Amino acid sequence: MGALLAGVLPVFVLIAVGYGLRKSDFLPDATWRPIEKLSINLLYPGFLIPAIWSADISGGGAGAAGLAAVTSVLVIATITLLLKPLIRLEGPAYTSVFQGVIRWNSFVFLPVIQSVYGPDGLALAAVVIGAMIPVTNILCVVVLERWGADRKPMSPLTLARAILTNPILVACLIGLALNMAGVPRLPGLSDTLELLGAAALPLGLIVAGAGLSFAEVARRKITIAAVTFVKLGITPPLMWGLCVLYGGDATAQGIALMCGAAPGAAASYMLARQMGGDAPLMAGVVALTTVAAAAVIPILLVLFHLA
Repeated sequence: MGALLAGVLPVFVLIAVGYGLRKSDFLPDATWRPIEKLSINLLYPGFLIPAIWSADISGGGAGAAGLAAVTSVLVIATITLLLKPLIRLEGPAYTSVFQGVIRWNSFVFLPVIQSVYGPDGLALAAVVIGAMIPVTNILCVVVLERWGADRKPMSPLTLARAILTNPILVACLIGLALNMAGVPRLPGLSDTLELLGAAALPLGLIVAGAGLSFAEVARRKITIAAVTFVKLGITPPLMWGLCVLYGGDATAQGIALMCGAAPGAAASYMLARQMGGDAPLMAGVVALTTVAAAAVIPILLVLFHLA
């Protein structure tokens, strides 16, 4: 347990550093958005491509982990939709609840996977990311178009373009293609990507922390606590159980479990703001799930004997 905490703790310490920097006005508010854009569009691809390119993905667990993650999202999304008449929230607030229970933060997910499972775990995680991004984005956009305020319909072509140009998804696909094609390390290019990637995880975690907002947590504590319970209490064992059912090995099971336990994504807040969701509620969900994940992730790994 001590070794596990030593590996996971720095992830959440850097998130706390980002939150502290934002609250202290160390940098102007306008600075954080360009830093986030740099991380997502350049540094994270620089990290993901060589990590996946050189990893051993010959085992049979990647497909099981990816399928378990997608199945879990579909199950939870379906239940949340069926419960819509019983959820006494206005449409925009409901869309944020929906996003909160199915979307997750790769800025936190990937560093945890690296600290627990190393490079080979990252390759399996990339399969999960590649499977999850299209599914979660399509589901959330459909729900926001149906129940968001001042809805601005998104055409299927626009949605497809947004998904296929997602830099995290594109980096995962490039790394997997290079890996499966057996392309050898390319001096110069590989070194450049690794230099970029060295800055990705710490800066990404600091950016994730800087984006946290707790203003809504106290005001809407019941709703946010309920979403957090589903996200961190129900989704992880569901993903793990499905991965076992699909024949995933111990590493695949751990990655499925961590995917379920990853906190809400800052991208959810941006999508809520753009498409008429309840952005303050979404920010509260992201904040509480991030803080709670710091305690839940090590406990889950120990309980399921996966670390």
